[in-house]
Amino acid sequence: MNKVSNDALGRHTIETFQNAEKKPFVVVLDNVRSAQNVGSVFRTADSFAAEKLFLCGITAQPPQREISKTALGAELSMAWEYYPETLDLVKKLKEEGYIIAVIEQVESSIDLTQFTPEKGKKYALIFGNEVEGVQAEVVAAADLAIEISQFGTKHSLNIAVTAGIVCWKVGSW
Repeated sequence: MNKVSNDALGRHTIETFQNAEKKPFVVVLDNVRSAQNVGSVFRTADSFAAEKLFLCGITAQPPQREISKTALGAELSMAWEYYPETLDLVKKLKEEGYIIAVIEQVESSIDLTQFTPEKGKKYALIFGNEVEGVQAEVVAAADLAIEISQFGTKHSLNIAVTAGIVCWKVGSW
C-alpha cells in the first residue's frame, strides 16, 4: 500500500473551487472564541464543499495568523461573511429557505446517527461557543437540534471536531 501524492488527488485550485458546485449547506459559527477552531472549521467547510461559512459575534475573522495556522489556505478558498448578531443571520437564512439546525444538547435533539438530510433542502448548521454552546435565543429560533452521542465523562467535543463530524454526515448525502 502506498500513499497517494497530492498531485494525484486532483484537487481544485482556489479559483476552480470557488466556481465549483457546492453542497446545499452553510456553516454558522456562533461566538466561537478560538481563532484556531475557526481556522479548522474553514478547512472542514472547504473539504466538504459547503456553500459558505458565516462568522458571528465574537468569532474571529480573517486575516488572522491563528486562523491561517489551522485553515492552511481554506480561508482564501471558502466564501465567508461576518454578522454581528447570529439571530439576524438566522432570520435571513430562514427567509432564504434554509432549515436551521443547531448542533447542541437540548431536550428535543435528534441523534446524528438518526438524522438524514432531506434531498432538495438547504441546511444551516450552527455551532456554538466552546463553553456556552449555541445562544439560547438561537436554539429557540432553530427548526431542529442535532446531537452527537457521547459516552465518556465530558459529554462535549471540541467545536472543530464536532463540525468535522456533522459536516461529513451532511456533506456526504
